[in-house]
Amino acid sequence: MDIFGIKALLIAALIFIPFEHLFHERPQKTLRKGLGVDLIYVLFNGLIIKVAIVLIAANTLDAAAVLVPQSMTQAVGGQPVWLQVAEIILITDIGVYWTHRAFHEIPALWKFHAVHHGIDELDWLGAFHSHPVDAILTKAISLTPVFFLGFSEASIALFSSIYFGHTLLVHSNLRIPFGPLKWLIASPQFHHWHHANQREAYDKNFAGQLPVLDMVFGTYNATGNKVPEKYGVDDPIPSSYFGQVSYPLLPPDKRSDRPVPSTEA
Repeated sequence: MDIFGIKALLIAALIFIPFEHLFHERPQKTLRKGLGVDLIYVLFNGLIIKVAIVLIAANTLDAAAVLVPQSMTQAVGGQPVWLQVAEIILITDIGVYWTHRAFHEIPALWKFHAVHHGIDELDWLGAFHSHPVDAILTKAISLTPVFFLGFSEASIALFSSIYFGHTLLVHSNLRIPFGPLKWLIASPQFHHWHHANQREAYDKNFAGQLPVLDMVFGTYNATGNKVPEKYGVDDPIPSSYFGQVSYPLLPPDKRSDRPVPSTEA
């Protein structure tokens, strides 16, 4: 069993590294700053998150066995797989949207999420660069309804593959025109503007896969074809993995006074 996800990492590298070289949004070295730290995130976070998901699923399924009528879980799990996957994408992205937004708007949570925004050279590996607390809370809130309602293992597995690939894509250093699909599917440009360290980008583009959620809730950042000037945050995020993991626990005078993005849409 590949508990560290090495196979998936190698496959992703074989796909994204050459494409980022050929179709990059901005020139950037493959062996960029922070690459080693991101690889540590891949290994440690991957294992921690897998354990967390197993525990979340086990506890949720136990609760569902008591609280949810079997007829409902059978009906949900008996739908065509493609329909289940579409429903899972909608359900999980609603959870991702509101959890993500909370991490921006609640100062205590922002300290954890700032670690992810500390990336100033975005590429596909940036998808793994999240504080474990950030990643686990997001997974718990977005996936619990999926396990609770009884979606089939096949649909969850297919969704997981789609979500994994799409998350790498939106963080990648790729310039890909999505055309009209940009309103339906999150693109690299959509998510890059979420990472932009520019005032107009704060508090925008929270959805993981469905930009329509940002349009509905007033947080969509329409940027045309513009590219962000810079990424990252003004907070003094440590450069090492363990420094970043401990960063949210540091006293306030050890961090910058960059304001948490306002809640105004």
